[in-house]
Formats: sequence, structure tokens, C-alpha cells
Amino acid sequence: METKQKHIIWKSWVNVCRFLLAAVFIFSGFVKAVDPLGSFYKIQDYLTAFGMASWFPAYLQLLSAVVLSALEFSVGVFLFFGIKRRFAATMALLLMIVMTPLTLYLALANPVSDCGCFGDAWVLTNWETFSKNVVLFVAAVSVFKGGKLIIRFITAKMAWMVSMYTFLFVFALSFYCLGNLPILDFRPYKIGQNIKEGMEIPEGAKPSVFESKFILEKDGKQQEFTLDNYPDSTWTFVETRTVLKEKGYEPAIHDFSIISLETGEELTDSILSDEGYTFLLIAHRIEAADDSNIDLINEIYDYSVEHGYSFYALTSSPEDQIELWRDKTGAEYPFCQMDDITLKTIIRSNPGLMLIKGGTILNKWSDNNLPDEYVLTDSLDKLEIGQQKQESDLRTIGYVLLWFIIPLLLVIGVDILVVKRRERKIKS
Repeated sequence: METKQKHIIWKSWVNVCRFLLAAVFIFSGFVKAVDPLGSFYKIQDYLTAFGMASWFPAYLQLLSAVVLSALEFSVGVFLFFGIKRRFAATMALLLMIVMTPLTLYLALANPVSDCGCFGDAWVLTNWETFSKNVVLFVAAVSVFKGGKLIIRFITAKMAWMVSMYTFLFVFALSFYCLGNLPILDFRPYKIGQNIKEGMEIPEGAKPSVFESKFILEKDGKQQEFTLDNYPDSTWTFVETRTVLKEKGYEPAIHDFSIISLETGEELTDSILSDEGYTFLLIAHRIEAADDSNIDLINEIYDYSVEHGYSFYALTSSPEDQIELWRDKTGAEYPFCQMDDITLKTIIRSNPGLMLIKGGTILNKWSDNNLPDEYVLTDSLDKLEIGQQKQESDLRTIGYVLLWFIIPLLLVIGVDILVVKRRERKIKS
């Protein structure tokens, strides 16, 4: 009797751990899949912090980001439905064996500000991440030891259909968001956000102090400058970055600073206060930007000039790379400097286009979905794209769940019918 009770308790514990791991892995894999470039940037941060960035080509880092999200999501789904039990339990344990000591090191050494385990959807400190991983490690060990006690919701014969569809779904989701823009935007620059309001600090709160640093070169020597001692035009711009000087209250947007390449003047306030339309072409590294749609970008610039709209290109690239881009593409629009990380946060496309008015983000387009002459047929106030794009995260999540759950429900329904038919045959 006592042995039976222990067995029931152990079985219950294993299945509780199984559902905990399933929920975390499904959520983690999903938020990474909808923002594969965000995961790619986080992997770059890791490799840079460990001095290994040059060891792996960029395409391999991006592929790793996509595969990791697919693996996490699939393991979570397998654990939830109780299929591929040995594979799912083993992979969950291996992931936690790798991630738990890694996040302990991150918590102690703090080479990156956060691990990115849940992307931008839920940012944890390094110590919070390590604490979470300790709990998940215990759960993964329990599930690995008691894998045979995991209750199945789908028979082994139908498991291959669920596993195959899961893989196809998560890879399709990742590549769709990679070619377009994330279908869910967890960053502070989502459509509808007013950038100026995102930069505001509550009354009485002590603000963090940031400073823009400029690296310039002259006679083969590089030197760091600020806005206060910005040199003359004999110096060649190399890069810019925003540095935290003193920690204080940190608003959602804290590093949005636009510097004119031509004059060195800060244009942030004038651009965000402009009640007219402003196009911002964003290319965090212009030398790596896709130039396949450059004719369309030039047409959008011509359209903005014709209708009196502002148009700026924002980049963190040095001046010589900007000149190469101008020579190659015939670009006539003005360039401004901005922090590289900020640009990558604003839009997950290189280049990408953003439309703002009065500091409010009205719309964003990836390089693959830029508005063309068939859309830009009149002034923006008379066009749909000139109005704030209406987005609903709940509706988007609902659509995604429908695409994923309905096929699985069909499989489960067929599975139940097959099992019942088999039972009737046995009884007869």
C-alpha cells in the first residue's frame, strides 16, 4: 500500500514537472521564433562577450537562433502531449545542463545584461534567470528519471504526425518573421508607441545619465569625442555609441539620439516634435544592408520630397561606408548617426522603413514589404498607410494558435476514433 502511494506521488510529481517544462519551453521557443533576428543579436552578444564572435560566420549564428527556437518549442510540445518521451526528456535535460551553469556564470560575471531566454517578451535579470533555471533543472532531472510515467495524450502511431507538423510550423513561423517583421513586437518601438512619451521620466525620479560617444579617425589614429568637443571636418567618422554614465530611473526608451552627419547637430527633438510625416530609413550597418530594393527606396524619398515630408537615413556606420552606399545606390537623402543597438531594436530589418508623425510610430516595413508606386498614389493623409496601423497582439496570437491547434485537434480526433474502433473490435 505504501509503495503504491509513493508510486502515485512520484507519477504526479513527474507529470507536474513535465507540464512546467512544457509551458516554459513552448513560451521560450515561440517568442524566439517570432523574433529570430532578436535571438541572433543575443547570440552575437554572447559570442562577443566571450571573445568568440570571429569564430562563427553570421549565417551560422542566425541558423543557430532559428534551430534553438525550433528545438525549444518542439520539446515543449512533445512534453505537453506526452510524445517522443525519451527524446523530449533527454533534450530538456541537456538544455538545462548547458544553460544552468552558463547562467550562473552570467550572474556572477555579468558580461551581458540579460540572457535573452524569453527574448524581449519577458526580460529577466541574470540572477532571476539562474534561479529559474535551477527550478527547471530539478524538473528536467525528474522527468528524465521518470519518463515512462509521462501520461500520453496521443498514441505512438499518431505521434509522428504531431512531431512533423510541430517542426514545420515553428520553422515556417521563424522564416516568415525573418523575411518580413516579427508578427508580435515586444520592443518599446512598436506601432502606436509615441517615442517622446516613451522617453519621459516620472516627476521626482532620478534619470539615468547617458552620453553619446563618437569615434573618429585622423592620420590613421582613432580618438573618442563627445558632443561637447566634437572636432572639425578634417576628422573621419568611424562609429557612435551611447554610454551609461550614471544609473537612475530608466524609461522604456532611453537611447534614442539622432545626430546629423553633416553638421554634428542633434536632431532628436526637432524630428520627434515634427507634426508632419517623417520617413526614417533604418540601416544599422549600411555596409551590410540589402540593396536589392534601393530603387524603391529612392522612389519613396522622391515621393517624400514631392509632398514636403521629412526623410532621414539612420545608421551607425562610418562615413566612408555611407559614401560607398551613396555611390552605389545614388542615394540623395540625408544621413544621421545613431546607436547600433538602438537601430537594431527599432526594426528587425536592414534596411527597414518607419513612418512617424509627432513622434508616434504609424507604420513599419521590412525591406521586402516597402510601399511602392501603387500604394503611394496621393498624400499620406489621404492614404491608409498614412494612418496608424491597427494591430492587436491578442488577435495575432489567436490566429497563430488557430493555425497550430486546429490541425493538432484534427489529429487528436482521428486518434480517438481509431482507438475507439480498435476497442470495439476487441470487445466484439
